[in-house]
Amino acid sequence: MTKFPSQKQKSDRGFWTHPSVLAFSTTDDPIGYIARRARSFVLEALEKGWSGPPFDPFQLAEFLKIRVVPNEEVIDARILPAPNQRFVIEFSPNRPRGRVRFSIAHELAHTLFPDCKEFVRERQAHRKSRNDDWQLEMLCNLAAAEILMPIGSFPDLRRESLNIDHLMQLRKKYDVSSEALLLRAIKLTEEPCFVFSSSERENHDPSSRYKVDYAVPSRTFLKEVYSGDLIPKRSCVEECAAIGFTAKGNEEWPTIGKVHVECVGIPPYPFHRYPRVAGIGTLFDYHPPKTNQINYLKGDATEPRGSDQKILAFIVNDKALAWGAGFGRIVQKKWSFVQKEFKEWAVRNRNEFTLGNAHISTINDKLIAFKMISQHGYGPSPTPRIKYTALESCLKKLAEEAVRSNASVHMPRIGSGQAGGSWEIISEIIDNTLCKKGIKVTVYDLP
Repeated sequence: MTKFPSQKQKSDRGFWTHPSVLAFSTTDDPIGYIARRARSFVLEALEKGWSGPPFDPFQLAEFLKIRVVPNEEVIDARILPAPNQRFVIEFSPNRPRGRVRFSIAHELAHTLFPDCKEFVRERQAHRKSRNDDWQLEMLCNLAAAEILMPIGSFPDLRRESLNIDHLMQLRKKYDVSSEALLLRAIKLTEEPCFVFSSSERENHDPSSRYKVDYAVPSRTFLKEVYSGDLIPKRSCVEECAAIGFTAKGNEEWPTIGKVHVECVGIPPYPFHRYPRVAGIGTLFDYHPPKTNQINYLKGDATEPRGSDQKILAFIVNDKALAWGAGFGRIVQKKWSFVQKEFKEWAVRNRNEFTLGNAHISTINDKLIAFKMISQHGYGPSPTPRIKYTALESCLKKLAEEAVRSNASVHMPRIGSGQAGGSWEIISEIIDNTLCKKGIKVTVYDLP
């Protein structure tokens, strides 16, 4: 199986200096960590009934019991500690709607940091601002993008052209920030490219250079662009001197070679004068490895295709020891011992019979059953019974088992039937946890 490495950031080379960032991610890459935290944050909200598009950050704040109020004296938005509740977010009602939505999402992202209450007291006073505050702001921008265009949303972006002119039109259509749209597009595309954000942090000194703040690769882009890398002199990035200005050019970047860059000016960090620049870089003459995608077939998932080692994966709930409905009932009828083994395991191991855990049964020498505890309870419910975070945990365990046994994975459309989940969300979780690791996945729909 082909494995696709995640991008390595410069955290081990002293790039990260802000105390909130260091406290937030002590051992992990902060960019990858904030994306995972924001994704879990969003999945929990979706489980509670938050929905879109559009994904309303005001409603998300309400779920989190954070009050949001307009204040014409605020430049953009700010978050403040509040008595008897977690926080209050104040925002400028004079900003465009798309900007307000991004600002609210950005402030909600601050709550992901463990020292948020302590830090927000200080950052209200400009005299107490730090030179590296941009690091925290940049990570909150990344989290805001996850909130406004979360996993499973806007799947049609897979088929869109990734040129900057077209993307800016889509930004207006979806009413999101340029940064959020670029980050969502890079997670869906099969093109070998990367999205980057850059800034000129020396306040436009003639000798200063733009630096990469972060770079996010597509699944087929295997080269590395590091946070902190200098962007070449006379890059088209320098032409984006105002918000909304676009530029294009063919350039030579030191760490990756010849690249076609298309970029746009975006709002600056707080207390910075000049815009940041975000864009897409695409390599010349680069032939990426073929990646796995979910293979959809008409057929019976209990009769998985192929002669290789196979895993049949399906979800069960965390309350019932017998499967009276859904795909579990079909499995129980065909292989009663699979349900019997699960019941015996659950009775013996009550502490493990919880959301996010899984149980394995051997059906024959070529097929095992992988039962994922990802549904909370059973029966009618006003909100989906699927628990996306639990499913993600189960699928990570499934990936380990598939790699260990060199097996392909077969399943029905898990979680989108009686569990009430969104297949757009579930399929993207499957893609992230299984397909991107080179594991073959087949999903069966009955004719």
